[in-house]
Amino acid sequence: MASADGGPATIETIARRAGVSIASVSRVLNGLGGRPDTVRKVQAAATELGYVPNAMARSLRGGRSGQIAFAMEDIGNPVYVAMVRRIQAVAREAGFRLLLHSTGADREEELRALRSLADRHTEGLIISPIRITQDHLDELRRAVAPVVVIGSLPEGIALDNVRVDSRVGAAMAVAHLAGIGRRRIGFLNGPLDTVPGQARHQGYLDGLGTADLPVDEELVEFGEFRTDSGADAALRLLERVPDLDGLFCANDLIAVGALRALREAGRRVPDDVAVVGMDDTELARVTWPTLTSVGLGSARRGELAAELLVDRLGEGRDREPRWVSVTPELVARESTRS
Repeated sequence: MASADGGPATIETIARRAGVSIASVSRVLNGLGGRPDTVRKVQAAATELGYVPNAMARSLRGGRSGQIAFAMEDIGNPVYVAMVRRIQAVAREAGFRLLLHSTGADREEELRALRSLADRHTEGLIISPIRITQDHLDELRRAVAPVVVIGSLPEGIALDNVRVDSRVGAAMAVAHLAGIGRRRIGFLNGPLDTVPGQARHQGYLDGLGTADLPVDEELVEFGEFRTDSGADAALRLLERVPDLDGLFCANDLIAVGALRALREAGRRVPDDVAVVGMDDTELARVTWPTLTSVGLGSARRGELAAELLVDRLGEGRDREPRWVSVTPELVARESTRS
């Protein structure tokens, strides 16, 4: 029998039919037992829905898949490309295959990636969400396999975590622009309801305060963390603030778009407008002019996350959660040189 949505029965549909958690269903179907009433409900729901475990699931009962997964916003973003390369290297050395899941920052896709751990197709997950909702926190607490989060977690979440203080990095960017004499420093940000958007906005304000520059809302534009959005935001900002002489962009993709917009507007970089990006991706080294950018250790964060997960799956299964931080670093290039 198929599930209510017409597809094959899954652990999720069994959990809904039985009125129990996905973790409980996973335990029962994998022969790990549970409360008698829970076992009865799960078995009845599985029979009613015609659930048949696939060959891989049967082989994993009490065994290992040899796979770990990485869920990220956009597999085409150079930040995640750098992470994937390091995660892949660590995983391969430890004997794991790496599965990739590009979520598009869709909440349901990210939650699905966490819930899918109950199927045991992967032994653990590295996830890097740009928004962390209460639903994310609930699923992280319920996860039936090890999870490592790349990004800031609130206090009290007992999970391995790799983070970087992009607020500090944003303040460094503004300080650099102020240090080369720029006084009308604009900011092109991504969505303010994201973790990086909030942190970088606060860092921009911190940097203005340290440089004794006034806060002017006219100097800030919001969009998406994409090149086309960066170009559009830069054109809007230039139209509104013709005396703009410095520009901080919340990531390198936005900065690439801004460089294009500045050329189209006849503004020279760095003579008229000095530009700083963030993430120090490969893009920063191939733009024209090359882009000053604040590195957030993307490759290193990926490597650390993979090492934490591999350790958790091995001898570190019972250790206390570790929170590891990477330090931002500004790399000066042609876009801010006199």
